[in-house]
Amino acid sequence: MFRLGYSTLRWKDPDLEPALTALKEAGWDGWEGRLSLDWMGSPARLRQICQNADMPLVVLTASGSPDSRDWAHVERNKRRIEYAAEVGADCFMYMNGPKPQDRPVSDDDLKAAADGADAWAEYAAQFGLELSYHIHTNLLVDSVEDWRTYMNYLDTAKLCIDVSHAQLWGYEPVASIRDFRSQLNYIHLQDYSSTSRREDGYYLPVWCDVGQAENVDFPAIRAVLEETGFDRWVTACPGEPIPGADDPISEAKRSKRMVDYLRGIGY
Repeated sequence: MFRLGYSTLRWKDPDLEPALTALKEAGWDGWEGRLSLDWMGSPARLRQICQNADMPLVVLTASGSPDSRDWAHVERNKRRIEYAAEVGADCFMYMNGPKPQDRPVSDDDLKAAADGADAWAEYAAQFGLELSYHIHTNLLVDSVEDWRTYMNYLDTAKLCIDVSHAQLWGYEPVASIRDFRSQLNYIHLQDYSSTSRREDGYYLPVWCDVGQAENVDFPAIRAVLEETGFDRWVTACPGEPIPGADDPISEAKRSKRMVDYLRGIGY
């Protein structure tokens, strides 16, 4: 069985301990956090909350992207990296920033973005912490070709494959996991009920809980993770919020169906 994490991507200023306790009761093993440092408080405080709930913070995300080399932005993220290391996170996750507004993405853009990520990764390495690049549609890297180019430029930062975004790009998730196995340190599971694209190419998926639509072949993904010996965290993302039931505890309770689905197919 894999260690299953839950992505708290929509949580804003939650009452954290009861929310994490609800995640534990739903069956998750850990959580991915995107909260501000001032809300989480000191590493010691967060560790105690996580210990009380028996729900470790396994991944902390960046605030913004290493694509930006602005000094103050980099310094703020160094504090998040230090925090992630001190609470014992497995890795520090980031995404790309936006595309240029007035021209196509260039090879120089991809190289500069990868250099920024590696600078963060080298800073994190002194604390024994890895970076993980989360692929995502509608950002700087937004095609299979650019994804491959970007990964070739990365020296130190590693990779989080979100299987839904790989599939939206037309890169079969099982194949992408095999192809990038040497750089892979994190997996995101996400599902969508339908998808379309605007005339400008912007992807418009309708997200749903993992297993509710099964547009992604989650059993095949489990099989290839086992085949390749992947032993890091596998995190699931919730679907679209439900108005009136979008608070963290309601979301955590509802997430039990994702745990049950994933355990039921062998995760």
